[in-house]
Amino acid sequence: MRLLLVEDDLMIGEAVQTLLRGEGHAVDWVRDGLQADAVLHGHHYDIVLLDLGLPGLDGLQLLRRLRARRDRTPVLVATARDAVRDRIAGLDAGADDYVLKPYDMDELLARLRALARRAAAGAEPLYERDGVRLNPATREASVQGRDVVLSGREWAVLDALLARPGGTLSRQQIEDKLYGWGDEVSSNAIEVYIHGLRKKLGAAVILNVRGVGYMLPKA
Repeated sequence: MRLLLVEDDLMIGEAVQTLLRGEGHAVDWVRDGLQADAVLHGHHYDIVLLDLGLPGLDGLQLLRRLRARRDRTPVLVATARDAVRDRIAGLDAGADDYVLKPYDMDELLARLRALARRAAAGAEPLYERDGVRLNPATREASVQGRDVVLSGREWAVLDALLARPGGTLSRQQIEDKLYGWGDEVSSNAIEVYIHGLRKKLGAAVILNVRGVGYMLPKA
């Protein structure tokens, strides 16, 4: 997934960015509300992780602006404001979920996964084809009943393709899901991950579409 982290605390921001990148997600990080508002005008994200106590434009104002322009990007509010009225204000402003600081990192990851599942409502929760079984919710993969361990980046590639089985994604579109601003991307990185997935799951699990990109066949 590609995530926007809106957090003005340097220590928290660095920790969360490191955690999410370690899970294979692309993470762009901004530290004030006005910059976040500008970024959200021109970029698409799968989820926004939003602090409320921001300089320039606070999180509630940013969230109201986002919803006022009918942007339905899922928003997980993360804040130290623990009064019930503050949680209600965030949810009423359009937040999809709420987690309190200091938060447990495993809980944060679980809530992000839950939001991603809700955003993909209607999509098949499992992908099965030719003995390959993939569960995006749990990141479990198996081939002919044998469990297969995939890296975070390999899952990120699969996540992008699983969102559109039968559809073709270019290398650039996949890179946009894997890398945030400033990340170094080697010229053959996607090919390396595709090769690794084919080696673990089978050569036919991801197809090349000549001159266009890659495709996960429909189940």
